[in-house]
Amino acid sequence: MTDMPDRVEQLWAIHEIQQLAYRYAYAFDSRDLEMLHALWDRDAPVLPYPDITYTTVREDFDQWLYGLGVSVLNVGNHIIEIDDADHAHGTVYCRVEMELEGEFVDQSILYQDRYVRRDDRWLFHVRRHLLWYGAPRPANPLELPDANWPASPVGRGTLPGDLESFQAFQRIKAARGNSTN
Repeated sequence: MTDMPDRVEQLWAIHEIQQLAYRYAYAFDSRDLEMLHALWDRDAPVLPYPDITYTTVREDFDQWLYGLGVSVLNVGNHIIEIDDADHAHGTVYCRVEMELEGEFVDQSILYQDRYVRRDDRWLFHVRRHLLWYGAPRPANPLELPDANWPASPVGRGTLPGDLESFQAFQRIKAARGNSTN
């Protein structure tokens, strides 16, 4: 049985590692390459696909994102094993909805990750992308008439436009040093 400080440290490590998966999904969906780059160990080896490393993200992600419309990565189960104070590995389930060259596709992905802690931050060291399936939807939901939410929950919503407006507002606010809403 480990003592309480060790257990708290392990819980905090698990929390931070889970945040990596969530931040990866958010950065991917919002096409924030700077955030994506910041999630990776820069000393990771260069490996062939399907292994994703800092070099892959830095050099190839813009090509992967080319032709990709709206995407929604939904992080599911996340199993994390702490190997030692600076290393861990895990498995992440991810459900993806994305527009690809005008077609809307659903995917189920399993990521097998290795994590490393550098300068007191947990980062991806290697991320293996394994596809269960990708299947086109019969209809592209982005081509539906407006939902007019909350009056109707069916139809096209206001994202990603509202998200882009919010992010632009946040960037302006940060540049001004304004922390108020």
